[in-house]
Amino acid sequence: MNVISVNISKVKGTKKEPTEFAEVIENFGINGDSHAGNWHRQVSLLAIESIEKARKWGLKVGAGDFAENITTEGINLPALPIGTKIKINDVILEVTQIGKTCHDKCEIFKKVGKCIMPTDGIFTKVLKGGIIKKDDKILIEKQNF
Repeated sequence: MNVISVNISKVKGTKKEPTEFAEVIENFGINGDSHAGNWHRQVSLLAIESIEKARKWGLKVGAGDFAENITTEGINLPALPIGTKIKINDVILEVTQIGKTCHDKCEIFKKVGKCIMPTDGIFTKVLKGGIIKKDDKILIEKQNF
């Protein structure tokens, strides 16, 4: 279980661009990201396995294209219960929401009539800040960190 990509955007409603690392701030989110703030969806995660599912629909998509902050590998993210803690380096995230309602249909939905973020993406709040970068290992609460 590891980080495939760390992604940031300056404007909401746009895809996020991969970055070398992210500074994660307690009870705020990722420094410089448009979704950071004092709310329950500070950092979003989506698995590369879900992105690969969308590629089978004929889409040319990759990390950040679904506006996720952290692209993961090896975790069934939507199966994590609300309240689960996720640790990446010193950063501790708490799962606050599974999926989301897309009020404004994204470009992907407009192209193929469906999207993976409403069912496969998860949202977290930051309990402890730090730095996250590509290839970092991910621990889930039941692993006793």
